[in-house]
Amino acid sequence: MTADVWLPIPADEIDGLPDPAESGLTYRFWDGGPDFPADPADCVFYVVPYMKGTEIAVRPMAAMTSLRVVQTLSAGTDHVTPGLGSLPAGVALCNAKGVHEASTAELTLALILASLRGIPGFVRGQDKEEWRAGFYPALADKSVLIVGYGSIGAAIEDRLAPFECARVARVARSARTTERGPVQALADLSALLPHADVVILSTPLTPDTHHLVDAGFLARMKDGALLVNVARGPVVDTKALLAEAQSGRISAALDVTDPEPLPAGHPLWHAPGVLISPHVGGSTSAFMPRAKRLIAGQLTRFAERAPLRNTVLTTG
Repeated sequence: MTADVWLPIPADEIDGLPDPAESGLTYRFWDGGPDFPADPADCVFYVVPYMKGTEIAVRPMAAMTSLRVVQTLSAGTDHVTPGLGSLPAGVALCNAKGVHEASTAELTLALILASLRGIPGFVRGQDKEEWRAGFYPALADKSVLIVGYGSIGAAIEDRLAPFECARVARVARSARTTERGPVQALADLSALLPHADVVILSTPLTPDTHHLVDAGFLARMKDGALLVNVARGPVVDTKALLAEAQSGRISAALDVTDPEPLPAGHPLWHAPGVLISPHVGGSTSAFMPRAKRLIAGQLTRFAERAPLRNTVLTTG
């Protein structure tokens, strides 16, 4: 039996990995293809293929009887949750905190600015050689509400700072105080929604946040408000969002959708006031260097029997 590490990036492309001769680790490359690189029972450290979906992520997990660590390359871990029940007790689930904050926050600001300033309309106007002058909303002086204030939510607020927003409110699962101000509990969300011009979703997908944005949530948003989803598609009830968007009362900018990928012919594609990007919040040039550093650092700690970073839970 060997102590295998399954990597979705070839080991010779990752600097700083523990030496196999010294650590006893054997590196196996698997990016989600149909054939496993070795016997899953020998895998002790599983780095989940990035953006390949739940079916691929969990496919080898039931057979990984020696597993000690599941490391995702995403901030969210909902895609591996269905496989956790098949794992032995004591397996650490770690996420990719530190990898996606900058890129996701960049896209969040891009979606907000594009939506408010009418950029999609300008692009369509350019295609038709139309000069679409006029006055458009600014982010300056707007009230912003961030729903989900983990590391990504905080990174988003960092990038909002220069835009002279009138107010930034923060909501998370539980209340706390940060350097930027108070974070209010989800229970306070209903009272905050009517005052926000821009509502940003950056919360993990959990049973508590599935369809958090339902008809009632949307009804409490003020007329003309913008909903921005960089979290997970199922955080939003698509049917309820379509009803509000088609009425023209609110607009939306979505990096994630439900279903996803959004199929051709889906009414969300052409809903008025809806801007869609294809789940590219973390898919930038910043991803690979940061992902490799995370993998090398985690495996170094694993080989040295030091505490891992970003542990979300431990099975059993």
